[in-house]
Amino acid sequence: MTVLFRLDAMAADVAVRFATRAGDDPWAGGHVAPGSFAPVVTSGREFVAGPRPASEPPRRVVPRLWGVPPPPGVPHDGRSGVLTVRNPDSPFWIGNLRNSEFRCLVPATSIMAWGRADPASGRRRQHWLGCGDQTIFALAGVWVNSEVPAFALLTCPANAAWKAIGQERMPVILPPHEGAAHIWLRAEWRRAESLIAPYPSSMIREAGGR
Repeated sequence: MTVLFRLDAMAADVAVRFATRAGDDPWAGGHVAPGSFAPVVTSGREFVAGPRPASEPPRRVVPRLWGVPPPPGVPHDGRSGVLTVRNPDSPFWIGNLRNSEFRCLVPATSIMAWGRADPASGRRRQHWLGCGDQTIFALAGVWVNSEVPAFALLTCPANAAWKAIGQERMPVILPPHEGAAHIWLRAEWRRAESLIAPYPSSMIREAGGR
């Protein structure tokens, strides 16, 4: 499971990359850990009821908390919440995923994945992985309008690169072309769901992590 990623870019750079505006987001780069805020890109009215207009609202870079409060009745310590979406058809997620206004892009420059434990020491190595074909890439996310608006990352079966270090699942990394971002943020669910797939392992690179 993804428990740490980095976004080594300022909010203004993220805005340029995803054709949006940074607004008042103060992000200046660094780690994103569970229970902390990160810039996400949204495209929707979010708090306005009624049919969605045909014209596309402007995208925004806004801070959201990583970790969605779990369903009622599930024990929760009030900290990190649910970080990832393993089953997009779950009743807990499907309403928000089918409503494109709650889907979001989560910018990143590298993702940390734990490797297998060393047989001698029992320690696990941190692997920082990035994309060879895009410096700032988008993770597919969904946000929930809880007391503090929060997001979770979509996951999918691991590609060969993730499997090689001992992981069975990986976050959904969107392709670099603008069409993929548009589909995730605006399209009906059947088209958006088609993007939930492993990123090509040939494009995964070891990246620096601090």
